[in-house]
Amino acid sequence: MASDSSKRQKILVTGGAGFIGSALIRRILTSTPHEVVNVDALTYAACPSAIEPHDASDRYHFEHANICDSAALTALFRKHKPTGVIHLAAESHVDRSIDGPAAFIETNIVGTFTLLETSLAYWTQCDESVKSLFRFHHVSTDEVYGSLGDAGLFTETTAYAPNSPYSASKAGSDHLVRAWGHTYGLPVLLTNCSNNYGPYQFPEKLIPLMILNALAGKPLPVYGDGQQVRDWLHVDDHVRALILAFEQGRTGEQYNIGGHCERRNVDLVRDICHLLDELRPQDTHRPYEELITFVEDRLGHDRRYAIDAGKIQRELGWTPEHTLASGLRDTVQWYLAHPDWAEQISSRGYDGQRLGLRRRDSA
Repeated sequence: MASDSSKRQKILVTGGAGFIGSALIRRILTSTPHEVVNVDALTYAACPSAIEPHDASDRYHFEHANICDSAALTALFRKHKPTGVIHLAAESHVDRSIDGPAAFIETNIVGTFTLLETSLAYWTQCDESVKSLFRFHHVSTDEVYGSLGDAGLFTETTAYAPNSPYSASKAGSDHLVRAWGHTYGLPVLLTNCSNNYGPYQFPEKLIPLMILNALAGKPLPVYGDGQQVRDWLHVDDHVRALILAFEQGRTGEQYNIGGHCERRNVDLVRDICHLLDELRPQDTHRPYEELITFVEDRLGHDRRYAIDAGKIQRELGWTPEHTLASGLRDTVQWYLAHPDWAEQISSRGYDGQRLGLRRRDSA
């Protein structure tokens, strides 16, 4: 059953200082009447500056808390009395999950369990006006489905087959959400998205890493043969879909969100190089593509992801507005216009170092 999107709601967003979470909050505050409570632990990839223009809004509240802290969550639900939850807080980098899977189990599985339990206890004691409106929207990834061959698309009925510690932890959290809906009646819905990109993305991820490395004249590391295929989704398209699903999606349902933009990794890196050749040519006039360096592949690297987003298009009318060409150009231009942001990240100790080099024979 869809919620009444015409009503002003108070939405508790977990992980709202992260890349997707901050884009979601900006979109909610500029395009809807809703109020937002941002609950974030402010770990290494958080970017509070992405929401700074809205800090003074009477519709925005920030709470520094960890989703694994049951007492803190209970206090926040009592204080703010949300009418719904959009859950994005997660450890999300596959390479980091290879080196240190424990943090992914703790945040993505234990944290989701804790949030579900807190939400259920709150929801069961709400008055009927809030109880009928409330929904728990869990934001997940297409990586839970595993790896595709050369053909085919992930649908909402594709069997789960996660291959990395990260995707396994997200698959576990998906199953918990579905179980709390089926067993306890908590009104839940799930969305699974393809690879996001856009402004403010922490530079451990492929696109910002390539942009910033190229500008610094550093090697552009491409894993393995670079033939891995990903479906790319601009973060602004993603958050439009999230708001639609939260407001109008059917509880108990799952919606896949994809950009309809498949690209091989090495070709995507070349696209970035060609844009930089045009927008910020090197003093040496050498093409950035000469910086591409093929490196040891990631352990268990999935070969191809591609999403069928037909369900959310048919039921909710969502389609992506960005092509990969337009979205990538806008993204490169944003990073070129915001060198201070990259410097801020670097000052916090991140220098683009390679992660995920733990080997099978040393695990």
